[in-house]
Amino acid sequence: MKVAIVGASGAVGQEFLRVLDERNFPIDELVLFGSPRSAGSKYTFRGKEYEVKLLQHNDDFKGVDYAFVSAGASTSKEFAETITKHGAVMIDNSSAFRMDADVPLVVPECNAEDALVRPRGIIANPNCTTIMMVVVLKPIEALSHITRIHVASYQSASGAGAQAMAELQQQYQEIVEGKPVTVKKFAYQLAYNVIPQIDVFQDNGYTKEEMKMFNETRKILHSDVRCSAMCVRISSLRSHSEAVWIETEKPLTVEQVQAAIAAAPGVTLQDDPSTQTYPMPLFTGGKDDVYVGRVRKDLANDNGITLWLSGDQIKKGAALNAVQIAEYLISKK
Repeated sequence: MKVAIVGASGAVGQEFLRVLDERNFPIDELVLFGSPRSAGSKYTFRGKEYEVKLLQHNDDFKGVDYAFVSAGASTSKEFAETITKHGAVMIDNSSAFRMDADVPLVVPECNAEDALVRPRGIIANPNCTTIMMVVVLKPIEALSHITRIHVASYQSASGAGAQAMAELQQQYQEIVEGKPVTVKKFAYQLAYNVIPQIDVFQDNGYTKEEMKMFNETRKILHSDVRCSAMCVRISSLRSHSEAVWIETEKPLTVEQVQAAIAAAPGVTLQDDPSTQTYPMPLFTGGKDDVYVGRVRKDLANDNGITLWLSGDQIKKGAALNAVQIAEYLISKK
């Protein structure tokens, strides 16, 4: 098994290395690729040192079985043909191909079989906030069709990459030391703040991130559900959280929903108000599952349920989901 990682020096690229090792993914040969800035960097994987190669239009991907790509949409679009032309399966973490009709958009707990039909050799990894939400919605959808979703996300600095995480830490240090606060990765200072914008605004007043949640949820769940999202950047370092309100065709009890979530793959129910037990990003960082709590009836909707979820955006929201896609494909060979 020959595996490539494109964007190896980034936050998700580094998480790919950790996840592949943790899950004992079968690798006989590993190749790392990066931009001119990261080419030449060296990383250790399973006791062996690997040097990042410059990503180029050549035959470097010959013999590669799976290419995990997290280098941004423009790079994915430019190099997709180069990566796939010799038969490699490109599992792409960017937004480049997610809504293309001939590219499956896959969350293994929800629609793994979609990965089997990939005419262009590309499988898209969904947006991190969408991944975490649909993993939780899938078992509820099995109880009764979900017709509407309202969601407010609380997204950590990690969603904007390693440099954004470093900037948040730097900002807190600068505030403590009474120094001018560095602001480069976000429109405003994130430390001690929340920013109600993630990605660029669209003509309808929603951001691109919010529209991803609308469109991607429908594609993954093969559903006509409508999702209205408000995506907010908060000053936690790692792990995103979401407050979710759903409306189903028939009313569901809290106990039904809790039981379905507790039995679902990739999800952990953590819900006991009497002991103040609920998920928080402080504790979900580094974990595989999406954690769910605060499950209750929606007081504004007879067919409504509301819940809170939290999960590691770099892990399940990116690297782990992509690796699980490859594991599913291997299991079907």
